[in-house]
Amino acid sequence: MTGSVVITGGSQGVGRSIAEKLLADGAHVVVIDVAEPQWAHPALSYVAGDAGDPGVVTAAADRAVAAAPLTGWVNNAAVFRDAFLHENPAAVLESIADNLLPAVVGSAEAVGRFMAARSAGSIVNISSHQAQRPVAGALPYATAKAAIEGLTRATAVDYGRFRIRVNAVALGSIVTERFDGDVREQGAHHALGRMGSGAEVADTVAWLLSPQSAFVTGAVIPVDGGRAAWGRDPEEKWPQLPS
Repeated sequence: MTGSVVITGGSQGVGRSIAEKLLADGAHVVVIDVAEPQWAHPALSYVAGDAGDPGVVTAAADRAVAAAPLTGWVNNAAVFRDAFLHENPAAVLESIADNLLPAVVGSAEAVGRFMAARSAGSIVNISSHQAQRPVAGALPYATAKAAIEGLTRATAVDYGRFRIRVNAVALGSIVTERFDGDVREQGAHHALGRMGSGAEVADTVAWLLSPQSAFVTGAVIPVDGGRAAWGRDPEEKWPQLPS
């Protein structure tokens, strides 16, 4: 793979797996994260900060373009914070914004760069099975991911004529260093009977960024082991009546 790619939230977890895959394929990668990557590669750059901050995002794009032509952008940054509407609607809105804003800001930067360079480009947004089947207690996250899927389709329609492709991958449960649950129990809620790996997500993202997917845009591809198709979930957390 040639060119440079910006990945938000790329220091660990799924973001790191995507970064490592793209680096192995020959891309230059710029990671935006609040935490510095605890790993190194000659073609890896790091920009510290919030992926929803336009200044941070522009700095990352500048770094990417300085290394190689920008060809891809991955909006992966996410915040997992539960909130109930009846308890604190302001907190719900804040959590939705924390997950949606980075995807909007990142997409805007990527589209602007591709158009200015008169070049083709690919954006991949990281969504979740919860966009279609929300888990009880995760309303802000599910709402934001549903909005990100709408953003994916609308951006693909608006900018396809400029050779800019926009797709999303909707993830099931993925084993990362942050996962602290029971792998076997969680895996049982997927049709394949197991959780996924970051490498499996990275393979799909890399394909969507590559010329091999040149006629794919506006798509939301499940990388979830059949979790959304089944619909069971062990993480549900039901609201309680006020005491």
